[in-house]
Amino acid sequence: MWVVATAGHVDHGKSTLVRVLTGMEPDRWAEERRRGMTIDLGFAWTTLPSGGTVAFVDVPGHERFVPNMLAGVGPVPAALVVVAADEGWMPQSAEHLAALDALGVSYGLLAVTRADLADPGPALARARAEIAASSLGEVEAVAVSGATGAGLPELRAALDRLGARLPDPAPGAPVRLWVDRSFTIRGSGTVVTGTLGGGRVRVGDQLELAATGEPVRVRGLHALNAARGEVSAVSRVAVNLRGVPRDRVARGDALLTPGRFHSTDLVDVRLACDPAADLPASLTLHVGSAAVPAGVRPLGPDTVRLRLARPLPLLIGDRAALRDPGRRHVAGGVTVLDVDPPPLRRRGAAAARAGVLAGLDGRPDPAGELRRRRLVRAGALTRMGVPVTVAPVVGDWLADPEHWRDLGVRLVAEVARYARAHPLEAGVPVDVLRRRLDLPERALVEALVRPPLRVRSGRVSAAPVDALPEPVARAVERVRAEYGDRPFVAPEAHHLADLGLGPREIGAAVRAGALLRLADNVVLLPGALDDAVRVLARLPQPFTLSAARQALATTRRVAVPLLELLDHRGATRRLPDDAREVVAPPG
Repeated sequence: MWVVATAGHVDHGKSTLVRVLTGMEPDRWAEERRRGMTIDLGFAWTTLPSGGTVAFVDVPGHERFVPNMLAGVGPVPAALVVVAADEGWMPQSAEHLAALDALGVSYGLLAVTRADLADPGPALARARAEIAASSLGEVEAVAVSGATGAGLPELRAALDRLGARLPDPAPGAPVRLWVDRSFTIRGSGTVVTGTLGGGRVRVGDQLELAATGEPVRVRGLHALNAARGEVSAVSRVAVNLRGVPRDRVARGDALLTPGRFHSTDLVDVRLACDPAADLPASLTLHVGSAAVPAGVRPLGPDTVRLRLARPLPLLIGDRAALRDPGRRHVAGGVTVLDVDPPPLRRRGAAAARAGVLAGLDGRPDPAGELRRRRLVRAGALTRMGVPVTVAPVVGDWLADPEHWRDLGVRLVAEVARYARAHPLEAGVPVDVLRRRLDLPERALVEALVRPPLRVRSGRVSAAPVDALPEPVARAVERVRAEYGDRPFVAPEAHHLADLGLGPREIGAAVRAGALLRLADNVVLLPGALDDAVRVLARLPQPFTLSAARQALATTRRVAVPLLELLDHRGATRRLPDDAREVVAPPG
């Protein structure tokens, strides 16, 4: 299936043409049939000579209903432009073509209707010239008459050729189904319709509503008025949603693949219309089936920032139309350049931003996005429509290579600076480095660490394990000199202080392996554990705490934590009666 939208001035025979091509009535409302004028979107389909199916989205031609027309054309890849032979090119012909051009529609046909009432030649020549200057370019043209049927076989063949030229859909793409109708069917619940431009939808799938982000389940699917278990792009589809009230979804909403789109109310765009400075401060943005008021802030000659009245699920490269509702005309098209732009807080920020945007063309650029954002989550890029082409540096964080190298250099400098300011500490706390490097997560700091730096106990240090500030090293040597022949005697806290070993100095010595901490203010020289095992191994096994204390020539203050540490390390084993035995005597 392929989908084609009609376009053209009111009363030029768009609905009549769809009716005779399909045998179906595209005007759904009684008022439309009574007035003979399309007011809202109509839908019909037919099988062509090739066996392919074309579905039509029939749009209203009156200027009052241009928003409805834009809702129908927005998600559709091709257009059938209709011009009446007896009236020729008219104001709404021009506005509809402007809308197609603004949306970047590049595939189409021209049908000159009512060829039985006037020579189609002049209307055809004028219309082809106008269309050639738009995104549609040169189009095939057919003169037809809905009244006599003349030209209809040729139009069917031309529609077949148009379908053959359309780009292949992307069945693996995420679903973004813009809703153009929402209604309730008794016994089934809420049904929404739209043009599926990419991906596939299956019964039972979980999607999400763009407006609220809430999950919804697909209860049933219809395409071409038949129930389906699965529908693939491109096609017209009706989706029955399980448990969703009718008032929760309406035209302009969208059904999305969960987690694949970034809903945003702030976008930077490139204009294909009047200069940015000439635009009014407020316009309406039309994208998909949505129409949302937007505040306009000029940045450069052809770039603006749009502040949307409500978030929309937009991707980099999306095409949209800007319309001035007060003047009832399409101001022009825009290409979305950034769906997550930076704030503009400083003087001159807008001009600087315009300089950045000048180098963007709306095509997703993974390397460029990393360079501009420096650090970004892989999922965030995917939701912008940018493919992820590099491996994360940690978790799902992606980094611009140059920025990552610069962070590594800064990390080394910060570690050295902190060590000079705090020589007795074991290194820089990871959170301190995170703040100084302006990183969002601790894991990024740890991922930056390279030898000779190391991460230990939540700190980053560059010092080797046996390095100590000179005053602390001298104090430790005095302990060694006094207690070297009494390895299981722990200096009292006041004596340690007299030697220059306060809590911070002791901590530095313990971290460097120069002292062994058994408990608060209970320290021994580092070889005490191995010496203790050798002494205890000579005792009759098992042995008591009292026997151990006497053999080690120490006090309970030392013996209790020393034996507990030996238990913890597996050198000794505590028995149910509180006696102990040496597990593995030293060799």
